[in-house]
Amino acid sequence: MIVAVWPSMAHAYRPFDSTDPAVAAPKEFEIELSPLSFRRNNSGQTWISPQLKLNYGFAPNWELVVEGEGEHPRGSRSTLVGNAAFLKTVVREGTLQERLGPSAALELGVLLPGVNDENGFGASWAGIVGGQWDWGAAHFNVAANLTRSGRAEMFLGTIIEGPSDWAVRPVAELVYEREFGMTEVVAGLVGVIWEAKDDLAFDFAVRQADVNGQPETEIRLGLTFAFSVR
Repeated sequence: MIVAVWPSMAHAYRPFDSTDPAVAAPKEFEIELSPLSFRRNNSGQTWISPQLKLNYGFAPNWELVVEGEGEHPRGSRSTLVGNAAFLKTVVREGTLQERLGPSAALELGVLLPGVNDENGFGASWAGIVGGQWDWGAAHFNVAANLTRSGRAEMFLGTIIEGPSDWAVRPVAELVYEREFGMTEVVAGLVGVIWEAKDDLAFDFAVRQADVNGQPETEIRLGLTFAFSVR
C-alpha cells in the first residue's frame, strides 16, 4: 500500500476562541498547536502545554475536530481540560470558498471529561457566519452549550483580520461568554499571524479578559500546519 502526503493550505485559526465558516478539504489534516502558552489571574500563574486541535476533512464541506489542552498551575497538579469532539459543516459556500456572498457553517459537538478537572459530559452548538474582502476578513460566532456541570452557557465571538495577502497580518477578537449562575467573561485579543508558507503559519497574541470582575491575561503562541493524505 502506498500513502502519499501533499502539503495543503493552513487556515491558521489559532489563536482565537472563535472560528471561521470554513473546513479542511477532503482527506486534509490541519493541526493547530501551541507548544507553550501562559495565563495569569487572581488564582496565580498557569502554563498551558500543549494546546492541540486536530481538524480532518472527511467529506466535501465536512470536518471532524478534536481538541484539548494540558494546564500546569504553579503550585498545583496538572490537568487535561477543554477536551471536545465536533462535527463542522459549511451550510453556505461564500467568499471563503471562492464564491459570492457570506459563508456560513454549523458546528455540533460533545464536551468530553478532563483529567483532574472537568468531570462529566456536555454538549455544544454553534453557528458561524463570515467573509473575506480586499481589506481583510470578519467572522461572527454564536454558540449555546450545556456544560459538563449541567449549566447553560452562551458564547458570542467576533474575529477581525487584516488582508490575507499580507505575509504578516494583524488580527483581533472580541468575546462575551456567560455560564449562567457561575461565570461571566468579557475578553479582547490582539495579535498577528505570519503565513510562512501555504502549509505553515505562526501566531502570537495577547488576550485580556474580565472574569467576574477580575482581570485575566493570557499570552498565546503557536503554529498551524496542514497536509493531505491520498
